[in-house]
Amino acid sequence: MIKRFTFLSCWCLLIVLTGSLAFGQTRRVTGRVTAAQDGTTLPGVNVVVKGTTVGVSTDADGNYSINVPDDKTTLTFSSIALVAQEVPINNRSVINIQMAEAVNELAQVVVTGYNSVQKKDITGSMVSVTSEKFKEIPVASFDQALQGQAAGVQVTQSSGTPGGGITVRVRGSTSITASNRPLFIVDGVPVEDGLLSSRDFGGQNDNAFALLNPNDIESIQVLKDASAKAIYGSRAANGVVLITTKKGKANQKTTFTAEVQRGITEIVKRPDLLNSSELIDLQREAVINASQDPDKLGLIKGITDGVNTDWVDAVLRRGVYQQYQLSASGGNEKTRFYLSGNYRDEEGIQLNNRFSRMSGKFSFDHKANSALSFGTDVTLSRALNKRVKGDNFLDGVYSGAVKSLPYYSPYNEQGKLYGPNDPNYQGFPNFNPVAQALLPRFDTYTVKILGGLWAEYELLQNLRFRSKVSVDYNQVTEDQFESSQTAIGGYLESVGGRGYGVFSSGTYNTFINTNTLSYNFLLDEKHRFNALAGFEVLQRLERSSSVSGRLFPSDDFTYITSAGIVDNGSSNLLRSGLLSTFGEVRYDYDDRYLATLTARYDGSSRFGQDRQFGLFPSVSLGWRISQEKFMEPFRFLNDLKLRASYGFTGNERIGDFQFLGTWASVTYSGASGLGPAALANPTLQWERTREANIGLDANFFNGRLNVSLDVYDNLTDRLLFAQPIPSTTGFGTLQGNIGKISNRGVELMLSTVNFDRGGFRWSTDLNVSRNLNKVVELANDGPIFRGYTADGVGNTNVVLQGQPLGSFWGLKFLGVDAATGDAIYEDLNGDGRISPDDGQVIGNAQPKLFGGLTNRFSYKGFDLNVFFQGSYGNKMLNFTSVTSINTGADLQSNQSRKALERWQKPGDITSVPRYVYQNSYNNYHSSRFLEDGSYLRLKNVALGYNIPKKYVERFRIVSGARVFASATNLWTLSRYSGPDPEVSTLDGSTTAQGIDFFTIPQYKTLMVGISLNL
Repeated sequence: MIKRFTFLSCWCLLIVLTGSLAFGQTRRVTGRVTAAQDGTTLPGVNVVVKGTTVGVSTDADGNYSINVPDDKTTLTFSSIALVAQEVPINNRSVINIQMAEAVNELAQVVVTGYNSVQKKDITGSMVSVTSEKFKEIPVASFDQALQGQAAGVQVTQSSGTPGGGITVRVRGSTSITASNRPLFIVDGVPVEDGLLSSRDFGGQNDNAFALLNPNDIESIQVLKDASAKAIYGSRAANGVVLITTKKGKANQKTTFTAEVQRGITEIVKRPDLLNSSELIDLQREAVINASQDPDKLGLIKGITDGVNTDWVDAVLRRGVYQQYQLSASGGNEKTRFYLSGNYRDEEGIQLNNRFSRMSGKFSFDHKANSALSFGTDVTLSRALNKRVKGDNFLDGVYSGAVKSLPYYSPYNEQGKLYGPNDPNYQGFPNFNPVAQALLPRFDTYTVKILGGLWAEYELLQNLRFRSKVSVDYNQVTEDQFESSQTAIGGYLESVGGRGYGVFSSGTYNTFINTNTLSYNFLLDEKHRFNALAGFEVLQRLERSSSVSGRLFPSDDFTYITSAGIVDNGSSNLLRSGLLSTFGEVRYDYDDRYLATLTARYDGSSRFGQDRQFGLFPSVSLGWRISQEKFMEPFRFLNDLKLRASYGFTGNERIGDFQFLGTWASVTYSGASGLGPAALANPTLQWERTREANIGLDANFFNGRLNVSLDVYDNLTDRLLFAQPIPSTTGFGTLQGNIGKISNRGVELMLSTVNFDRGGFRWSTDLNVSRNLNKVVELANDGPIFRGYTADGVGNTNVVLQGQPLGSFWGLKFLGVDAATGDAIYEDLNGDGRISPDDGQVIGNAQPKLFGGLTNRFSYKGFDLNVFFQGSYGNKMLNFTSVTSINTGADLQSNQSRKALERWQKPGDITSVPRYVYQNSYNNYHSSRFLEDGSYLRLKNVALGYNIPKKYVERFRIVSGARVFASATNLWTLSRYSGPDPEVSTLDGSTTAQGIDFFTIPQYKTLMVGISLNL
């Protein structure tokens, strides 16, 4: 009896899973649906046996499987965005078809996490950026390619360093001390982001994404609201960026593509500094105003200014950029492949600065039979980053050049660089910037292996099991040596004056195993279901070591083995992991009413047993208004969809083991031992972000006008923050969960085809975003100071309840007293004196608006793309001016031409106080150094020409040819007085963003190239 009941139950379950209520003889038909225009697979296509209610829908890879009654002869394929087809079966068991778009863009396939859907079926907030939008912009990394391309995504390039750091923020900053970077997923694999180097270079980091070749990318999807990203749970609060790389297309013959790019790079703008004669006049005036004799300080006109060196010109150069790419792709109904190789070499605009990368990619998938498919994606890359010190390093190259007095020279009469032992050496604090560029060796070698192997099996009709094993392996070796002729190796007394070397190595590995079950079925041709459940295990291993040495026998011996003293070394090992289950259910009724339920249950090793697991659910609804009968008169409206979502995401990206009470080695009276290092907090848990979103998508005139509007309200609580505790405990802080931060905003995206006639086409893409960030709650009402130490006020930045992150702190500058020439500051507390107690919020680095505008023109074989990108309403702290317009506080640095506007006599009206030697009052940190950081930048202009085939076909091996030219960062409109309004010295900082402290500006690139299809 039990056996009969079990058999009957299984049979009933099988009937439900197949979605068929018919009895009798059937035959199974399988296949794949692809797009006619580009061969991409199409999910969510309805496949129905004509004359019945038997139907299914294609899965994320465009596959379907359906049982067809013997007396039926036709299948119908339909989707709201595609031209419907009726296909005779003709006793076939495999039917693959191609479908054409009925409406532009609605059928576009986007990756939504562990699944893929057509754009028309999306109920969450997300944006897709295809490779066509950045293919001819010479970006070193794909995150740079996102700048100005997606609403709600703010991307800033921190400096002009090749392979340098890029800051990405999706819908604002959610955390004070935890990471604010999105989760980046490449072909389903979470990859290392941010910096890989263990060496600080004055605030400017390297960029792990520079190891990946942007030319291998097919599309980038940015998931922005809870519905879109909750399936990534505890890592999704800052947004999720999904990168899909290129793959072969079905029914495509093998094609080869070769591309060459070559160009030059040059700084966008140089700082305007004084020459020797102008500077000595200014310095003598400052000394005289202090009632001292400038001659006694060595400021003798005609002698001291006998040398006039342009140090900025001495350390900069015109760089050469080159890139070479060769790829092959192809496929048939069963097998697809893509193979590429790339070499990129980029000379930095600073002497001795260079970034070069070799990379290769292989993608392969094969459909063994109607049930089994498998494939692999592998990327290999190796990069050499020849770095130079920069920014706020005392011995930095560009920073030293801006500060250096023009009275000195880099070379002596014999053409040899001046070193620390020469009387003509500048010494502290500027040294010899040219020597600091040419002599040190800061070589960073990086190897990356990113790969995965997957298999998929259809267990029952449209019930598919997929398993993937992936690894992201990063190995970094840093080889550094500073000779006796450099500031550290020869000038710093603690080193010994005979060279200094460091050798370090780090390995960062992520292993991930993902297993999913997906099920798609269609009931009565109107009820479409898509269900997915998964289990995932992630392990991360970080292993690093370093050793340093000094007192080398000569500058010809540059490795640690030759050091006279090896007195510093370290090694570290860290492990962390995630254990997760997740699920998603999508429902679509008659292409009118849409619903999505998503949830993830994460367990992290970064939190204690009391709070180790967390649930992150979301729900979203969609109403396709355009499908209602009352919309039938509006034929010009192809699609109108209203979306709403609500859910929770998390952030667990802090250091490891912070919930533990840890111990560390200590030394006392020459003896080593153990001592407590941190207090335990077993209740430490995730930051949690509650997210609400309402959106509207509209498509007019058969895709000639597309509009997407989103409004969101996000609140992050349980902030991961080291809260201050009484020092009587023996500790200063305790890692806890305190505070709240809100982000509210509006995003608008427009896409139009303005003209399309007679072979001429003009289209426009516009995106504009506004985000309002605010610290809602902290442990107490008092300010938390961040950023740099600032004279007269404490710090440059503050985290304060009621204010946005990135707030600047300082005195309020009221102008210059026309009678005395002294600065006037607001006496905030009214005590009759200016002190740190008068500090206040003086501005914010976050913009009121940011976005991008792209116009594309094409006529016959020619095409022209013009891309603008900008930011409005943000403040920049020109912290360089504290040194370069220092009102005579010291005589160690060159001054900006702005200093010539100083007050000199009673009655002068100016914003620059008088210069008085060793008087720091006029140089207190104040709103005098805060400027409007708004800018509009012509980010890229690209002109291309597709050579007619009648000319190309003369060369038998060439089937297509294209020549193109591209220019980047050509022009910038800004009131900012510094060279670049976009830079940020503290790369990636949330609480101290928007500071320009001798940061190397970005560079413009002029490039030409040719692409051949073979």
